Amino acid sequence: MGAPPGYRPSAWVHLLHQLPRADFQLRPVSSSFAPQEQEYQQALLLVVALAGLGLGLSLILIAAYLIRVCCCRPPEPPGSKSPPPGGGCVTWSCIAALLVGCAGIGIGFYGNSETSDGVSQLSSALLHANHTLSTIDHLVLETVERLGEAVRTELTTLEEVFTQRTELVAATRGARRQAEAVAQQLQGLAFWQGVPLSPIQVAEDVSFVEEYRWLAYVLLLLLELLVCLFTLLGLAKQSKWLVIVMTVMSLVVLVLSWGSLGLEAATAVGLSDFCSSPDTYVLNLTQEETGLGSDILNYYFLCNQAISNPFQQKPLLSLEETLNVSEGNFHQLVALLHCRSLHKDYGTALRGLCEDALEGLLFLLLFSLLSAGALATALCSLPRAWALFPPRNPSALCSGSRLSEPRFHARLEAAPPLRSLPGCWRRPH
Repeated sequence: MGAPPGYRPSAWVHLLHQLPRADFQLRPVSSSFAPQEQEYQQALLLVVALAGLGLGLSLILIAAYLIRVCCCRPPEPPGSKSPPPGGGCVTWSCIAALLVGCAGIGIGFYGNSETSDGVSQLSSALLHANHTLSTIDHLVLETVERLGEAVRTELTTLEEVFTQRTELVAATRGARRQAEAVAQQLQGLAFWQGVPLSPIQVAEDVSFVEEYRWLAYVLLLLLELLVCLFTLLGLAKQSKWLVIVMTVMSLVVLVLSWGSLGLEAATAVGLSDFCSSPDTYVLNLTQEETGLGSDILNYYFLCNQAISNPFQQKPLLSLEETLNVSEGNFHQLVALLHCRSLHKDYGTALRGLCEDALEGLLFLLLFSLLSAGALATALCSLPRAWALFPPRNPSALCSGSRLSEPRFHARLEAAPPLRSLPGCWRRPH
C-alpha cells in the first residue's frame, strides 16, 4: 500500500518495530499492530512489567548498599573527630547525580512539548477532514434542494403553460424526470452522511486526553525539579531535616519515574508497530466503524493512480452541462470529492503522530532513564552525606538560656585578670 505524501517511516520506527515481542508465556508475538488481540496486549504489558522489574532491582540495590554502609562500617576510634575518608566524594557524587537529573528534566520538557505538538497536528488534521466532509454534505444538500425547487416551481409552471402543446408537455416532463434522476445521483455523493463516526468527536477526545497527559508530565517534571533544587540547598546549608525530607521525596519520584518509563516504552513500541504500516489498520478500523465500502476508503486513504475514483460513475461535469444550476456548487463539489484534500489530512495526522509524537516519547523515555539513575544515585549518597554534617551546638540556637549560662560563667572564671594599661584609669567595683 502506498504511503501518504510526505510521510515515510523513520529510522526510530524501523528500529523499535524490529524489537522482539513476547507474551506472558514468553512465546514470540508478531510485531504487526493488533491492539484487539490478547497476545499483543500481553506483549505491551510485558514491556511495562520490565520497568516494574527495574524499579524492584533499583530498590533492592539501594537497600543493600545502605545496609552495607550502615552495618559494615569500621568502628571509629574513641575521641576521633575527623570525618571518615571519602566524605567529600560522597557529597560531590550526590551533587553530580542531581545535576544530571536537572539535565534530564530539560530533556523531559522538550519531549513533552514535541509529543504535544504531534498530537495537536493529529487533532488539526481530524478537524480539517471533518470540515471537508461537512462541506460535501452541505453542498449536496443545497444543490438537491435547488433542483427540487426548480422541479416544483419552474417545471410545473411550464407544464401549465404548455398544456395545449402535447410535445412541449412531454419535453417538460422529460426534464422533470431528468432533474429527479440528477438529484438522486447527487444524494449518493454525500457518502459521509449518517455515518456514526465523527472526526470532530475523535479530535475532541484526543485533545482531552492529551491535555491531562501534558499536565501530568509538567507536574512530574516540576516535582523532580523542586526535589533536586531543595536537595542541593540542603547539602549547601548542611540542613539534616531538609535532606531527610528530600530523600523521602526522591524515593517517591523514583517510583514515578520508573512508572512513566514503563508507560512510555510500551506506547513507543505500540506506536512504532502502527507507524510501520498504518494503512491496513486504519482502513479496517474505519470500515468497521463507518460501514463504508472499501472502494471509497481505498480511494481516499491511498489516493494513487491505480485506484479509480468511485464517483466517476456519477458524471458531475456532464450533469453541470445538462442542468445549469448551482454552477459554483458543482465546481466546489468536484474539487472536494477528489482524494487530494482528505489524503493530505491523513498524511498530516500520520506525520504528527509518527514523527513528532514518537520523537517526543523517546525524549521522555530518556528523561525517565536519566531521572531514575540520578535519583537512585542520590538515594545511595544522601544518607552518607547527612551523616557527615557537623552536629549543631544547641547553645548557639538558645542564647540566653540556662543551658548556656554555666559555659558563660566558666569562661569568665577561666579568663585571666584584666590588667590596666599605662595611663588608663580603672573604675573601682
